[in-house]
Amino acid sequence: MKIDIHSLYDLYKRFPTVTTDSRNCPKDAIFFALKGERFDGNAYAADALRNGCIYAVIDDPRYETERTFLVDDARLTLQDLAMLHRRTLAKPVLAITGTNGKTTTKELCAAVLGQSFNVLATEGNLNNAIGVPLTLLRMREEHEVAIIEMGASHPGDIRELVCIAQPDFALITNIGLAHLAGFGSLENVAKTKGELYDYIRENGGEIFLHANDERLWQMSTGLRRMTYGEAEGAAIIGRVVMANPFLKLEWRYWSDWYTVQTRLVGTYNLDNVLAAISVGLRFGIEIWRINKAIEEYVPRNNRSQFMRTDRNQVIADAYNANPTSMRAALENFAVLPEEKKAVILGDMLELGEASEEAHRAIVRLVDTGHYDRVYLCGKEFSRVAEGYPCYEDEEALAEALRRDALTGYTILLKGSRGIGLERVLPEL
Repeated sequence: MKIDIHSLYDLYKRFPTVTTDSRNCPKDAIFFALKGERFDGNAYAADALRNGCIYAVIDDPRYETERTFLVDDARLTLQDLAMLHRRTLAKPVLAITGTNGKTTTKELCAAVLGQSFNVLATEGNLNNAIGVPLTLLRMREEHEVAIIEMGASHPGDIRELVCIAQPDFALITNIGLAHLAGFGSLENVAKTKGELYDYIRENGGEIFLHANDERLWQMSTGLRRMTYGEAEGAAIIGRVVMANPFLKLEWRYWSDWYTVQTRLVGTYNLDNVLAAISVGLRFGIEIWRINKAIEEYVPRNNRSQFMRTDRNQVIADAYNANPTSMRAALENFAVLPEEKKAVILGDMLELGEASEEAHRAIVRLVDTGHYDRVYLCGKEFSRVAEGYPCYEDEEALAEALRRDALTGYTILLKGSRGIGLERVLPEL
């Protein structure tokens, strides 16, 4: 049976849970049959209905049954439904993107705003053209603000996401070398991230701007902005007190200085913390509550996560990696005053033609760190290992670490998510 978007929205208001996974079907959820390179969700619609879904939205008439609704494109319908829901509830939306730090910044902003508001925030890595509408469709009347993380790997990706989320506030953490296989150049990365600013410029709103980032300054011309950074003249000024390994910082608003001891590893997290502080101040959160939220925030999911094992101390940063974040992690690790240090690095993926030189540059940076032990993992590093031990995959690396166990080391574990370095943690 055919259905239009408004009729579907009426149905959604009665059954406000949505899933795209026929194996994960909460009772009375609505299943959307999406297509991918290796799957066709239409073929699983019947499974979804058997597994607890009340209805299924499909775009292939061959799979019509009693409780299915036929649309022209299930993916676009999911996005249209999210757009209609976002407009209907009309809650303030903060969109966050950037090459590095966007997830940590999103989590910090959610912690800060959560001191006074009921916050909806992106969960996990649901930051793409499927994840963003799924997040918006979790919004309920009781939510007071939404924080939507936006990822991108191709030109136009952010434009698509802002049209769905329709943000009132925007924050770009930074622009660096990542996903070059899709973008082709740093200029295309900047242009795509800047699509968030373009939306705010065209539709009104406000941005939170890193005052030290000249590129972002130029891109933000004409926008209302609240600034943060280390430079004089920013509305919120911050500076590092120490990072051994946890970041301690001072920040100033007007004439008053405040000290915050975080549980974040690395001086590079200063910008993420200052961004969250600026968001909190803009939304009227009391300063003591802002500081409390930041001090209590504990990173998860192997994002600059500090852990003590039976034998070592590990900084696990194996969720994502690109040349910018890899360099920042190594530079921070190099100055830690630990006696025995080891680095375990996995490939940085999706760099296209720039990959070999990018990995070579990281190896040169490793040379300057004078580490006691170095392990590299992945096909990209194998081309430029320069005498360092390099392993084809995480299984070979884990076997090497079992044979020659590290004890008494402080270890940096850093690599792209696709390399799976977190799977060697039991050997550390």
